[in-house]
Amino acid sequence: MALRSIPANAALARAVRARSALCHVPPTCPMRNATSYRVRSCLVLASSPRVHTSRPLPAFTVQSRWFASEPSTEPSKRDGASAARQKESESDAAVTAAKSPDEPRSQTPSPSAAESAATDETEYDWEEKPNFDIEKFTQLPYENFGVNQHMIIDREFKEVLRQLLWKFRAPIRYAFAYGSGVFPQSTGGTATDAEIGAVHPRAPLAVQKAQNGSPKMIDFIFGVSHTQHWHSLNLTQHRDHYSALGSLGSGAVSYVQDKWGAGVYFNPYVTVEGIQIKYGVVSLDTLCRDLSEWNTLYLAGRLHKPVKILRDDPRVRLSNQINLLSALRTALLLLPPTFTEQELYGTIAGISYLGDPRMALPTENPKKVSNIVSHNMLNFRRLYAPLVESLPNVVFNDPACKDPDWVANTDAVLKLEQDMDPVKRGNMVRRLPKAFRAKLYFEYQKQFQIPQLEFNKMMEENKNENTGSFKRQQGGRFEQRIVQQPPEGLRDTVRSIIKKTIYWPSVSQSVKSFVTAGFSRGFRYLGEKFDKYRQGSSDNKKEG
Repeated sequence: MALRSIPANAALARAVRARSALCHVPPTCPMRNATSYRVRSCLVLASSPRVHTSRPLPAFTVQSRWFASEPSTEPSKRDGASAARQKESESDAAVTAAKSPDEPRSQTPSPSAAESAATDETEYDWEEKPNFDIEKFTQLPYENFGVNQHMIIDREFKEVLRQLLWKFRAPIRYAFAYGSGVFPQSTGGTATDAEIGAVHPRAPLAVQKAQNGSPKMIDFIFGVSHTQHWHSLNLTQHRDHYSALGSLGSGAVSYVQDKWGAGVYFNPYVTVEGIQIKYGVVSLDTLCRDLSEWNTLYLAGRLHKPVKILRDDPRVRLSNQINLLSALRTALLLLPPTFTEQELYGTIAGISYLGDPRMALPTENPKKVSNIVSHNMLNFRRLYAPLVESLPNVVFNDPACKDPDWVANTDAVLKLEQDMDPVKRGNMVRRLPKAFRAKLYFEYQKQFQIPQLEFNKMMEENKNENTGSFKRQQGGRFEQRIVQQPPEGLRDTVRSIIKKTIYWPSVSQSVKSFVTAGFSRGFRYLGEKFDKYRQGSSDNKKEG
């Protein structure tokens, strides 16, 4: 007879859940006081003098009984669901920390942390030499690192999105929802029940409310450890999500995913729990590489804009913080000395569309970028204001920032100013992502007509100047020469590199979609894109 664990009785389990609910501080609970405070381990300190919180109840755990013949592995370690719930918990904790009254300075390490880091090159130099082998959030460079990535959305809507993830038995280590289905890009409509039902057969009220009368398919990205294993499990459970390619097995599916395009496999027009979704599967290695190096900008560009992270991962959070800082620095290279907040966010949001072939064809709303920014100003501010505060060469220069609640005031379009000093701008060039920076260097090597041997020597000297320093590597003569070029020429060159980076992965990914999604769903998706273009053009004519 097989031996098995004896679970705790149902009544006791309900008591545990009830008590856990009492201990939980809802992520949407507003903070009443604007006093600055520090958040330790992404949780509000109970000792904070002016923050009203309930005292947490003592830890309450239930030990399951196990027979001696069971393996020695703890139940939680054997249960993948436990790890998934932990990732969701980390996401909630980050949202709570992001609500801090001190939010704009959340990505500026405290003086004490900076002093202690001065004796630790690895910690102080996290951006130059990031440790991508981390497994825990406590191994991130500093407290509250990357909490700016976590957007605040309606709690019920967030729970609906999370429940969709639990309908997949294959393990999802990192997940985010994005696009107009989560963050509206237009004012609310007046959709009928039939129109809502055509998109979401049984849409929960929370989804209808969040989409504001304009029903749209909800987009997800799933980060997984091993693509073939993941697809093998998912094909067993959800064969109907796949096109005919799924008949060839998980090996063929993962080969097409990893070898074609940007390394993402999309299954669109899938209905889960009455909600229409599209989900893309990507390996965590591919995701982190694109975020930190910009080798395709396919996924990095999506994360330049606000997304709702549903399951977090420390390695991805680290990589994405590099990605966001890189987007901010690239935008600064494209902008004049003074500019508005809307211009900054528009430049950042537009990076991923510069080389996208859909923007050159009548398959996308021509006002897409401006719509994204104008309807999500608060989310962009939450995402980038802490990073602006962390950089030494750009500042908010607006009287509205004196208001303690300026972050939440979306009526104010703030002004910013950047330092055009060649040394500081040269440092920005030096700190661009590795793959992207290499393309930029190659372009300017050609423009300056520098022989390869001389160029290699210059790069080696620049590297040697910074060897053994506790500070990040600084831009040298070559980088300073780049930023001293005429502004229009610099902008054109940077835009050209962005286009070259994005174009081919986007084209090949679009072609791949007809294989992965199937021709019927592929043409359906293309038809909807044509409709968006026509709608956007029609709106432009009305405004004109």
